[in-house]
Parts: sequence; C-alpha cells; structure tokens
Amino acid sequence: MRDLAARPDLLSLNTATVRERWTLPQIIEGCARHGIRAIAPWRDQVAACGLEAAARLIRTHGLRVNGYCRGGMFPAADAAGRAAAIADNRRAVDEALALGAECLILVVGGLPAGSKDIAGARRQVQDGIAALLEHARPQGLKLAIEPLHPMYAADRACVNTLAQANDLCDALGEGVGVAVDVYHVWWDPALEREIARAGRRILGFHVCDWLVPTTDMLLDRGMMGDGVIDIPRIRGWVEAAGYADCVEVEIFSARNWWQRNPDEVLQTVRERYASAC
Repeated sequence: MRDLAARPDLLSLNTATVRERWTLPQIIEGCARHGIRAIAPWRDQVAACGLEAAARLIRTHGLRVNGYCRGGMFPAADAAGRAAAIADNRRAVDEALALGAECLILVVGGLPAGSKDIAGARRQVQDGIAALLEHARPQGLKLAIEPLHPMYAADRACVNTLAQANDLCDALGEGVGVAVDVYHVWWDPALEREIARAGRRILGFHVCDWLVPTTDMLLDRGMMGDGVIDIPRIRGWVEAAGYADCVEVEIFSARNWWQRNPDEVLQTVRERYASAC
C-alpha cells in the first residue's frame, strides 16, 4: 500500500482553509513559501483576483490545481433556472481549464425552492451533469461528484452517500468520478465497500475532522487529529482502491482556524498531514 502521507508533494490546500485572512494571491504565495505544491481554489476567490491573473500566479509559483471549487447546484424550480445553472456550470468548466485544474468539483444542489420532491431533485442532478458532460468531456476535464452529509440534503446536495455518487457515475459514464471528503462520508457503514467500488473513479480525497461537540454544521470543522474521524483508515481504503494522488485539506472553521494567522495554519496543516492523515 502506498503511503500518501509520506509524500509531501501530494499535500494540497483547499483555499477555503485560509480564505478569511488571505486573498487568493496571498494563498498562492503562502503555499509556495510553505512547500505546499497543490491547491484547490474557489470560484469567488478566482473572480476577485481575475482569472488570467490567478492562472499566471499559479504557473509562476509552479503549483498544481488538483481541483476547482465548485460547479453543481443543478436543481431549480423551472426550466429557465435549470438552463441558467447549466450555463453557469459551463463557465466553471472554462475557468477550470484556464487554471489548468485537473477536475471540477460538483456540489450538486438540494431541493428547488418550495419543493419537497427529493427524488425529483436527484433526477435533475443526473440530467444536469449529463448536459455538462457534453461541454466538459470533449475538452478532457473530469467532473467529480462530491456527496455531502445528509444534513445538507435540502439546501446543498441531495447526493449524500458515496453509493449514490457511484450510481450516477455508472449511469453517466466516462468523464465523471467522485470526490471522497471524510467530513461528509466518515459515518457511512457502506463506506469501505463503496470506496472499493469507486476505484479509479476517485478524483479527489479531502480531509479535515469532525469535532465533538460541533457548534456549527458548516463552519466548525476541525484540523486533522482533533476530532473523531479515523482518517488514516479511510485513507488506507482510498489507497487500496488505487488512488495515489493529492490529499486536500479543506477546513471551514469560523471560530478557530479562520481566526488564526494563516502562516500558523499552513504550518499546522503540514504537521498534521504527516502525523494524522
């Protein structure tokens, strides 16, 4: 089994981890300074920097863009809303290509306003990804479906298990895979089996920790090693499935890590990557 934590070049920073204190140019420069060789930026941060400027900075500092956050949010209450979502996702694909991103992360969206039809929302998600593949597949950009914890089923993602994401991959075919984020899937009793099923379709592996107690379901993620997730065990399953690429640290932490000096955060990320991942 290949030990990802022994490969410092495979550490990636999701730029949300230090977004409250640093701009995207500062994050890029900070990653280079701390020896973090890959990043996964967010669209709003790229827009604030400027797409061309962001791509130039990334190239100048020799960073990989292992993922781009994010596309998705497909379900809508009417045809016009669904068409607008597809158009925005096509723009996200074009941005990802301009940055040299290796995949576009999809947070697929929840229930349309006023709806209680989660099965219908999931059908819209499949139709939306199928339409987006028509734009992404010819250009060689892979789409990574990220299942989110069931607490987000109504408003952020109605795909909540890796099994559901794998089913979508089976239905949609080439060009689509999955992102395994331990924060969202660690609880799933079928996780080991579904990681093995995903196999080479795993396009990303995201880490943080689940704190007990958790004070905010969105903005109180922990640094690796500070919570209850057995990250090394899940990493072992991912490795056994054939994944040997970036370990992406993604921490939303309004009360803790977002308040700290970003240089301290990046130093801690490097230390915990080696000791707790």
